[in-house]
Amino acid sequence: MKSTNRLYEAFGELIYVIAISDGKIQEEELNAIERKLSDHPWGEDIKWSFNYEVKKKNSIEDLYKKVISYCEVHGPDKEYDFLIDVIEDIAKSSAGIDENEQKVMDGFVNDLTTKFKEDIGRINS
Repeated sequence: MKSTNRLYEAFGELIYVIAISDGKIQEEELNAIERKLSDHPWGEDIKWSFNYEVKKKNSIEDLYKKVISYCEVHGPDKEYDFLIDVIEDIAKSSAGIDENEQKVMDGFVNDLTTKFKEDIGRINS
């Protein structure tokens, strides 16, 4: 069953993974997060999830796997375009996108795209 609330929690978790993947969350990244989420209907929930992860300092590898796992269960959603826009903006906000940030973004897009293509193929067969 799709949970909108859980989806946006996952967004906050992935935003944290992107922001911390270069070793430190910069002020420019925090400003980008605020700017991108301020007008979103679930922006406060996404920021809450992000802030929770900042405090917990969970493993970014484990957190990334958790996000991918939930998104696979959740299935396709138009909001993924918004998430990709947010994480790209965050990654660019502090001295451009570094190699670690690009790797996380590419992995997220690739993992979800592959899974969704497999699911759609199975559904349509």
